[in-house]
Amino acid sequence: MMNDNLPPTHGGTKQRIKVPLGLGGRLGSRPKFPGRLAVRAAPVRHPAQWAIAMVIVIAFAILGISLYQNPNIDHQTIGSFLANTSVLKGFVVTIELTIISSIIAIALGTFLAVFRLSNNRILSSASWLYIWAFRATPLLVQILLWGNFALLFKHLGIGIPFTNIIWFQVNTNDVITSFVASILALGLSEGAYMAEIIRGGIVAIDPGQSEAARALGMRRRTVLRRIVLPQAMRVIIPPTGNQIIGLMKASSLVSVIAGGDLLTATSTISAQNFRVIELLLVATFWYFVLVSVMTLAQHFVEVRLARKQVL
Repeated sequence: MMNDNLPPTHGGTKQRIKVPLGLGGRLGSRPKFPGRLAVRAAPVRHPAQWAIAMVIVIAFAILGISLYQNPNIDHQTIGSFLANTSVLKGFVVTIELTIISSIIAIALGTFLAVFRLSNNRILSSASWLYIWAFRATPLLVQILLWGNFALLFKHLGIGIPFTNIIWFQVNTNDVITSFVASILALGLSEGAYMAEIIRGGIVAIDPGQSEAARALGMRRRTVLRRIVLPQAMRVIIPPTGNQIIGLMKASSLVSVIAGGDLLTATSTISAQNFRVIELLLVATFWYFVLVSVMTLAQHFVEVRLARKQVL
């Protein structure tokens, strides 16, 4: 059919245009397609996933109830030692160990990563050797070595090597205490891992940006500080947060040299009242608190870096 009710064209005459009608014969009616049914979109159901989720929830519920109702656990002891003075002091020491060791590890890892990427073969080889040695040695062995450093050198001093000329000398145990030995072991070991994380972030940046900056006359150090590292932070931050959380938990190993951390405090108390499980649960509670706070801090830092990247 044809539709004659059309506006005139610029020339004043009417133009006939074919308008398709529906199969029902009415103008503008919806076409009907015999043999086809209307499709209703519905979300796909996943009964297996729901079943697995229910099994996991039930398993955790059973585990929690069995622990709570276990007659071998004295809940009153747990509550009484959560805010114990010695436990809180150990909690503070754990935070101090984590912060100081992280600063040492990040600073040392940055220098090692830059040396590793240097064109100077001596610096590159020395950095590789350091990373290889500290990653190959278990952390517990390093803690024991630093804790017993006085067995290797009874005195530390300044003088001319291989002579009797000594200008300054102190007892090793007076300098490398248990706390200092813990920081050295954690910081120096973690620095090797941070070096690889930072190196990976630097390598992830397009080298063309560095070449363009060098072509404009910028020094290599300036290019690294102003162009490469700010962009690499988005790659470096997530694994760094994981490493710091792992470092915080690894600080519990310093209890073997009485480092004064949280586990050392709870172990000392349990040795007196023989409530080993209760004091371990107290330490676990405070480790959960620390990990939760650090996880939230990592999340906010990543979100902020993502916003800056978009802007």
